[in-house]
This record gives sequence, structure tokens and C-alpha cells, in this order.
Amino acid sequence: MTCLENESLGNMISSSRHQTRRSYTVLPCFILVEMVIMAGTVMLAYYFEYTDTFTVNVQGFFCYEGSYRKPYPGPEDSSAVPPALLYALAAGVPVLVIIIGETAVFCLQLATRDFENQEKTILTGDCCYINPLVRRTIRFLGIYAFGLFATDIFVNAGQVVTGNLAPHFLALCKPNYTALGCQQFTQFISGVHACTGNPDLIMRARKTFPSKEAALSVYAATYLTVVCVVNNFRGRQPEHENSHMENLAQMPMISIPRVESPLEKNHITAFAEVT
Repeated sequence: MTCLENESLGNMISSSRHQTRRSYTVLPCFILVEMVIMAGTVMLAYYFEYTDTFTVNVQGFFCYEGSYRKPYPGPEDSSAVPPALLYALAAGVPVLVIIIGETAVFCLQLATRDFENQEKTILTGDCCYINPLVRRTIRFLGIYAFGLFATDIFVNAGQVVTGNLAPHFLALCKPNYTALGCQQFTQFISGVHACTGNPDLIMRARKTFPSKEAALSVYAATYLTVVCVVNNFRGRQPEHENSHMENLAQMPMISIPRVESPLEKNHITAFAEVT
């Protein structure tokens, strides 16, 4: 083995050591802290979405109120963009973009040997290595999933607290105005049992603000924008700047002799004569 091969092998070993960092807290923190918080968030979103644990605020209405007498547009599944399709796009598109983007960045760094801007490989214990691609992908996907469920929780909480009625609420409520004694338009009805329609449809008509579809779509678009901005505009110091600073640091200090000005000499002489 020649000296050149020995030198290249030593450089590879030193670079691999430089790109590896030992940590004993990554896996325990991920399992005991992050997974517990994520599980609690998912469970809270489930209770908001599929159970009646949190009671919706019952908002009243006036007799024959025109704001809530719009015709019923039909079930949401028959709309042009069903909620299931919108939820799938809000959850699936960012996941695909993150996975493809992180894989492309990692392969590009390997191809260009840009190891200085690449994150280090984490060594947990004595045997387990966490690749930077896996760590960054799990990090971005975990943050996105947590934010997605948190957004769903805040939206459901807002709907439960406000109980804002849909414009077609009376078409689903089907109140019996005669039994309610609606003799004037100014009579206010606030009873829970004022409606005679389908209870499930009435409950959905009471939970319209804020809009869940709009909130999840805005969150997905905002998160993708932030991730792209962070990946594209991360502060990186170019190599020529690093070499320039190193050259400046290695330059010897040059002492320049002081040149005395004739005007300064005359001024000092005149000042001595005066004193």
C-alpha cells in the first residue's frame, strides 16, 4: 500500500469520524417524550371528532330567521370536492413532498461530497446508527403530523365553543313553529328540543365555524412553504470565504512606522515657546 493510499484512507476515516456523533438520549427522548405527546394529541383529536365527550354550544335563533333559511345543498360526500378527498390531499401531498425532497437533497450531498453542510450520523449506544436522511425525514414528518392534529383540535374546539349555525340550519332543523308558539318574527328560540330533523345532520349544522377544510389546507400549504424556505435559504458559508478567513488569520502582523507630519512638529514647537 502506497503512501498516497494510506493518506486517502486516513482522510476517509477521519471524515467518517467527523460525521458521526454519539448520543444516548435520542431514542429515549423520542420514545418516552415525543411519542407520548403525539399519542395524547391523537387521542384528544379522536375524542373531539368521533365522540360526544365535549358538548356543542346550542345557539338559538329567531322564528323564520332569513339568515338560516337557505336550501340544504346535500350531503358533503356528494360535493365537488368531498371532505375525504381534501383530507387525503392535505395529509398525503406534504408527506410525499417531504420524503422526495429530503431524499433528493441527501443524494445530491453524497454526489457532490458536500459533507460540511450534511448533518452528522447519530450513534445511539454502541450498535445503532441513525442516518441523517432518516432522522431529518422523521423530524419533518413528525412535526407536520403533530401540527395537523393540533390544528384539528383547535378547529374542533372552536366549533364546540361557538356553535355557529350553518346558513341552511332551519332546513335541517325543521322546527315546528306552531308548537313553539312563533307568533312574531322577533321571538327567540333557544331550546335544545326545538328541532325535529335528523340529530346527526343538526349537529353538523351547528359546527360550521371555523372551517376545518380551510384550516387544514392553509396549514399544509404554510408548512410546505416554510420547509422549502428553510431548505433553500439556510445560511451556508461558501468555501472560498472560509479559505479567505483562514488566510487572513495566518497572515503575520505588519508594523507600519509612524510618519511625523511637519505641521504637527511646528505646532509642538510653537506650544513649547508659549509655555
